[in-house]
Amino acid sequence: MLARNTDLNGVISSVEQLEARFNRKFNYPWVFLNDVPFTTDFKRRVSVLTDADVSFGVIPRENWVQPDWIDEGRAQEGRNKLVRQGVIYGGSVSYRNMCRFNSGFFFRHELLTPYKWYWRVESVVHYIDELGSDLFCRPDVRYYCDLDYDPFLFMEEHDKVYGFTISMPEWEPTIPSLWSTVKDFITEHPQYVSPDNSMDFLSDNAGDSYNMCHFWSNFEIADMDFWRSEAYTKFFEYLENTGGFYYERWGDAPVHSIAAALFTRRDQIHFFKDIGYKHAEFAHCPQGRLWREGHCSCDPNDNFGAIILRNSPCETNDGTDFAQNSCLRHFMRLTD
Repeated sequence: MLARNTDLNGVISSVEQLEARFNRKFNYPWVFLNDVPFTTDFKRRVSVLTDADVSFGVIPRENWVQPDWIDEGRAQEGRNKLVRQGVIYGGSVSYRNMCRFNSGFFFRHELLTPYKWYWRVESVVHYIDELGSDLFCRPDVRYYCDLDYDPFLFMEEHDKVYGFTISMPEWEPTIPSLWSTVKDFITEHPQYVSPDNSMDFLSDNAGDSYNMCHFWSNFEIADMDFWRSEAYTKFFEYLENTGGFYYERWGDAPVHSIAAALFTRRDQIHFFKDIGYKHAEFAHCPQGRLWREGHCSCDPNDNFGAIILRNSPCETNDGTDFAQNSCLRHFMRLTD
C-alpha cells in the first residue's frame, strides 16, 4: 500500500476489511510505502491490526520527484491545460509522481524485491478538484466478500500474470500522445509483443487507435517479475524518456494495462469476478453463486458504479459490469 501519514483512518479501514475477508486466513505480509517516513503512531496503529509481518518503507527521492530534466515550463503549461478542462488531478505534480512511481519503480523498492506477487491495496480517498470541491459523493474503499482461496497460488498455478476486478476507459485528455508513443515502441521492438496478445481489448481497429480501455490499477494482483522483465523495463524507459508522465498526465493504469495486454498472452490476464471491491464510486459485486458463497455485503444490482461527470458526480448508470462506461465487454470478447 502506498500511503501518507494523513491517510491513517483510511488505511486502518482497508487493512481491517482485507484482514477480515482474506488475510486472517493466510497471514501474508504487508508493505507500506511513503515518500516521507511514517510516524510512530501510524506504524503502531496499523501493525496492531494484523498478526502478519508489517514493513514500513520510504521511497527514494529519485523515484518520486519530478526529474530535473523535465522542462518545468512545458509541464506547467500541460497542467494548466488539464485544469481548464476540469480533469481530476490535472494540476497536481504529486499525483504525477505517484503514477510514475507505480508505473516504473514500486517493484524495485528494497522492501519488495524479495517478493514475486503483490496485491495492491488502496485506502479511503477523497478526490478533490482544483477548487477544493469533492468530485465524488461517497469516496470509499470496500472489500465486500470473503475470499477463502489463495489468489497468489491461483495465479501461479494457472500461469497468470495480471489480475483485475474493474476496467474502464481512461480520460483521453490525460494521454493524448501515449498511444502514438506505444506504437513507436512496438515498431522499434516487435520482439516483445506476444503473438497471442490482447490488442482487441485496447483497440477496435487492430491497433490503429486506442479505445482508452484499461484495467483499473487501484486493485491489481500481479507478478512483479513481469514488471522487472526486459520487455517492460524497455517499455517504461521509452515512456519515461518522452516526459509524458509530467507533460501530460499518464496514469499507471493505462501504462500497466497496455503492457500486460501486449507483452503477455491473452489467457494470462485474469478477471477476478469473485472478489467484491469498491473504490470511490466504482465497484464490482460478484453475481449469483459467487455472491452467496462469498457472503458478500454488496448489492448485486448495484455493480459497476457511477458515471463521473463534472456537473453531476452522483449520476448512476445501469448498475452492471457491462455498463456503458465499463470496458469489461472488450475483455470478455477476447475469449468469445
